[in-house]
Amino acid sequence: MHNRNLDLSLSATESAFLWGPRQTGKSTLLKARFPNSLRYDLLQSDVFHRLLSKPSLLREECIAALEHAGESIQPIIIDEVQKIPALLDEVHWLIENKRLRFILCGSSARKLKQGQANLLGGRAIRYELHPLTSAEIDHFDLQQALNNGLLPRHYASQHAPRLMQAYVGDYLKEEIVAEAVTRNIPAFSRFLEVAALCNGEMINYQNIATDIGVSAPSVKSYFQILEDTLIGSYVPAFRKQAKRRVILAPKFYLFDVGIANYLAKRGKVQPGSELFGKAFEHFLWMELNAHSHYSEQFYDITYWRTTSQIEVDFVIANGTVAIEAKTTTTVQDKHLRGLRAFKEEYPQAKTVVVSLDAKARKTHDNIDILPWQDFLNQLWAGKLVV
Repeated sequence: MHNRNLDLSLSATESAFLWGPRQTGKSTLLKARFPNSLRYDLLQSDVFHRLLSKPSLLREECIAALEHAGESIQPIIIDEVQKIPALLDEVHWLIENKRLRFILCGSSARKLKQGQANLLGGRAIRYELHPLTSAEIDHFDLQQALNNGLLPRHYASQHAPRLMQAYVGDYLKEEIVAEAVTRNIPAFSRFLEVAALCNGEMINYQNIATDIGVSAPSVKSYFQILEDTLIGSYVPAFRKQAKRRVILAPKFYLFDVGIANYLAKRGKVQPGSELFGKAFEHFLWMELNAHSHYSEQFYDITYWRTTSQIEVDFVIANGTVAIEAKTTTTVQDKHLRGLRAFKEEYPQAKTVVVSLDAKARKTHDNIDILPWQDFLNQLWAGKLVV
């Protein structure tokens, strides 16, 4: 099992929600960290139907277990909690009246929010588990990650495409059909493919709507479904006041580079290709996104692009760090145009190129050129965002 970087230590005193896309390893992590906890897995049909028919059983069983086994049962874990929203009322009562602690685990809060379920009124902190990061994998292999993705089952598998095929099928079936968030499954399937092709690009709802034959508002709602079910995230434009006019349309990244490859039908991503560059940029976003949460800095991740098409891939921590991804083995002046333009606007920003260069170096105007390994080491050691 991988040593995950998510710190769950607050669960020693607080209840928590743990969200994350399917197969990121939530259940495995909780079993390893809390082997003695009382556990309810709502994927088990007998447990599901028993609690669905009578949610108060949860209250009665938790009280009995506490009296019999004591504090060792805590935190009490409910897996796939979104399947029975009524359980949250019982959880709320147990927190308030019996001082019990829970970890409520699931792949989507959409059903809970739309059904106006009891989200415990601030009584539970929020955690999110991402796909694997480079810091959680011994002998990390970049090309393997860019092709297979970083879901734990997929990364090391010799049959990753078959696993991704099953994953996408299960997602469509379980997250979209079962939650009844859209009835037009064929259109949504086409949308997923187009969203993968547009991964990391600025979103134009009307163009996508024309491609798949639905309205622009429908496309916008489809992106919202992906965000609510943790299958993707918006990356907004950096908007801090500056001299240059900038583009404000957001970008969108799917949660995993392997799933994006599969949906876009890219085949094997080879070094030196344009697809390798896109996948590399996507991977760096995944690392930044996970680090933002796991470090509990929760810094913003944006991008910067002017109307004259000068661009920086990532601007983080309110503009204090600007990052450009380049899959060249030797970064040259032509690769630094975007960062130099950004430095003119924001001279205090730290500017970094992440590349395939063999050794780190610094330009005369203080742009750091870092091999990707050095960049990731600095990121996870807490030296990049201070």
